[in-house]
Amino acid sequence: MSEDAKTIVVEYDLPHPPTKVWRALTEPALLATWLMPNDFSAKVGHRFTFKAAPIRDWDGTVRCEVLEVEPHQRLAYSWHGGVGDWAIDTVVRWTLVPTPRGTALTLEHSGFLPIHAMAFEGMSNGWRGKLARRLAEVLQEAA
Repeated sequence: MSEDAKTIVVEYDLPHPPTKVWRALTEPALLATWLMPNDFSAKVGHRFTFKAAPIRDWDGTVRCEVLEVEPHQRLAYSWHGGVGDWAIDTVVRWTLVPTPRGTALTLEHSGFLPIHAMAFEGMSNGWRGKLARRLAEVLQEAA
């Protein structure tokens, strides 16, 4: 990875156990409710896509591959999509740590080059704002 690549880091303090948070990150139906419809499977090497409505220079598809799976602890996958300034080839890594209150969940979305400034800003806002709220809602509602 380039030395000038940027990483989005977001820490979520969730009042839910790691097992429940893991489900929201790995069960396709739950993942679809807060992120995007998908064909995810928590198996290293599994290729999957996230699908959304196309906007601007993005066709609505994110092509991914599962890179790392440690149930209830760590999950990583590649994240490829977009065109122009929105075209990115990055990695999403989730780390779950149990706390007395629930789970400390850390997101690291890495690999944004200087040319990806628009994507970096847009995705930073998304991971911190709308998606964080939607994840919290899904966890609150999930059994």
